[in-house]
Amino acid sequence: MDESKTRKQRDKLKRHLTWRVGKAVRAYRMVGEGDRVMLCFSGGKDSLTLVDLMIAWQRQAKENFELEVVFLDHGFPGFPEDLLARHMATVDLPFTVIRQNVWATLQEKCPDGKKMCTLCARLRRGALYAHAAENGFSHIALGHHMDDMVETLFLNLFYGGMMKGMPPKLTTRKGDLTVIRPMAFVTEGDVLRYLRLTGYETAPKDLCGAGENEKRREVKEMLADWRKNHPGRVEKIFHGMGHVVPSHLSDTSLFDFHKGADGP
Repeated sequence: MDESKTRKQRDKLKRHLTWRVGKAVRAYRMVGEGDRVMLCFSGGKDSLTLVDLMIAWQRQAKENFELEVVFLDHGFPGFPEDLLARHMATVDLPFTVIRQNVWATLQEKCPDGKKMCTLCARLRRGALYAHAAENGFSHIALGHHMDDMVETLFLNLFYGGMMKGMPPKLTTRKGDLTVIRPMAFVTEGDVLRYLRLTGYETAPKDLCGAGENEKRREVKEMLADWRKNHPGRVEKIFHGMGHVVPSHLSDTSLFDFHKGADGP
């Protein structure tokens, strides 16, 4: 493809995705005046896109807020740190690397590889939350997109027996830190297209050797089939996650069935 044409397509898509980020930020009041936002960066397709879109949104937002990129070095063997340094050299934001040898802990606690993903996620989350608290950040921004949020809904429904998803905005129990997902209205397909047009190099997957969670892979395949054979279905489900009618479900903690229904 002609370089000029590629650049125009990339810029057009970036404007569209920035608009979607802005829509999510406004809808859920994710960021306000004076906030300090920590962008969690892994070098994968989602976090690369998140950094670009949040910078673009910051330039046009009415509120004044700070952005800083933070990378957690897990200690996984073979991770190309030079890739991150090369990319961040092109980004006009502060960039910090924090180190926690998650890999060594996983080898000690999960020698058989079982429950490795659960422990890894907990360790990573703890390290990021601690860094945010110690360095005065008010917000942590994660690169989850619409497909991630719908996948999580079905994972909890199929395997946990509960209707629980991945919220666009979540305040920690202490109330001192807010986790946001600015790409809530961005699809995975959008991210993949953006990545192709930018030509960004991504960090390799599966350095831990655990592979993708089998249950999540199953749900991913289900959504991929729907996107192919039933266009718009995933977006409809996401829309439905924000339009809940408690009286037409079965949770007595959300609706007092003794008083009757609140609508037809």
